[in-house]
Amino acid sequence: MPELPYQNLTPDLILDAVESCGYRCDGRQLALNSFENRVYQVWCEDGQALIAKFYRPQRWSDEAILEEHGFALELAAREIPVVAPLATPDGTTLHEHRGYRFALFPRRPGRAPELEQADTLVWLGRFLGRIHAVGAITPFRHRPRLDVESFGVEPARFVVGQKFVPPDLAPSYEAIVRDSLARIAGCYQRAGGVRDIRLHGDCHAGNILWTEQGPHFVDLDDCRSGPAVQDLWMLLSGNRAAMRAQLAHVIGGYREFHDFNPAELALIEALRTLRMIHYAGWLARRWHDPAFPASFPWFNTQRYWQDQILALREQCAAMDEPPLELDL
Repeated sequence: MPELPYQNLTPDLILDAVESCGYRCDGRQLALNSFENRVYQVWCEDGQALIAKFYRPQRWSDEAILEEHGFALELAAREIPVVAPLATPDGTTLHEHRGYRFALFPRRPGRAPELEQADTLVWLGRFLGRIHAVGAITPFRHRPRLDVESFGVEPARFVVGQKFVPPDLAPSYEAIVRDSLARIAGCYQRAGGVRDIRLHGDCHAGNILWTEQGPHFVDLDDCRSGPAVQDLWMLLSGNRAAMRAQLAHVIGGYREFHDFNPAELALIEALRTLRMIHYAGWLARRWHDPAFPASFPWFNTQRYWQDQILALREQCAAMDEPPLELDL
């Protein structure tokens, strides 16, 4: 039986962990929507609420987590609205309690951004330009790189090797993954020499919260090195005409603070395809965690893999089309 990573993470342990950092809890806690890690809102006696994030055991090294924290703190020091970890008086941001590594964050509420609004896209583009201007200064040393091997080849190999795909669909899935990876390689070839920089890495709408003061970015758990367009394409949706118009707004704001290489537009559909393959592999690798079958009951069904095959076929067609063009 595989070890259950959070079986010992009890409510009392959570409160004890927070109090080990010098806070006094009033006993209230609320589990937040997180699957890779476990995240809780914890209330303190002084009225403030903290976010306690318990890292999945054996996923990241201490050095990789501290590099995530350092990047967030570097951005926050430049007044870029990223929620950075709280430090104890001696500067510590990564803590350990009874075998669990954790970090504390200030609670920063907000609502989902209205990505259909041009002004919102421009605003987000500006802040992403600022994030990338900082991200381009120095490289990560311990965080991973977004590449075809780790996001495409390896997760597909795991899914097939562990026989998650039903036998009658396995040949079709393997064939469409091969076709997808070949087209992804072609997209990278068209893009040419693309520079890797430090990225947010998972910049979808759920990791952007909006207030009257504008956006702030949360959850740098997947920050990594990669092409700048990785943090941009998830803001786009709809047909080609709609995405082209959205892209113009995002890049218009982005270029106020950082250069953008238009050659990276050839990677948008390739990165979308890699994310799909990686997501299936992520669910498969975490399937022994009881939270995953309960929260993703549709995964690993006949219908799921049929839809995956169809979606990857559509992505192959999308990668065969010319890249989006900047309408500026």
